Amino acid sequence: MSEDSDSITIDSSASPSISHRRILWTLAVVTIIGGLVGFLYVSLQFGLGVIFGGILSFVNYYWLKISLKRIFDNAVASGIKPRFLVIRYFGRYLTLGVILTIVFLTEIVPVVAVILGLAGFAAAIVIEGLILLFSSFFKSKEL
Repeated sequence: MSEDSDSITIDSSASPSISHRRILWTLAVVTIIGGLVGFLYVSLQFGLGVIFGGILSFVNYYWLKISLKRIFDNAVASGIKPRFLVIRYFGRYLTLGVILTIVFLTEIVPVVAVILGLAGFAAAIVIEGLILLFSSFFKSKEL
């Protein structure tokens, strides 16, 4: 993977590119807004839970990105099929599950708030899709 791993071009002639950096910025904005809404309308713990879930979402994203880069780099360098791929992939989800279980059992923050924070990544993807949809729509109107 090279420097070009930061954006993926869907169709270079008509479509804009998907920006991972913009998705992460959108995730940050969604997390902050969600945390503020939680602080203002529910409770301090709820807002902290949303922010904690957003941080977990960032960690999960970078963990997946680093793991996949390492797997593909090793596969290209050695030409050997990666071993224990499923175990490493499943370990990431297991770790998140253990963290959610600890949050649930200790009741430090509401587990629902943490899950909403984790869902911020999905919201960021939807927002990115809407940005691409409307930008390509308005670009085609100009032609």
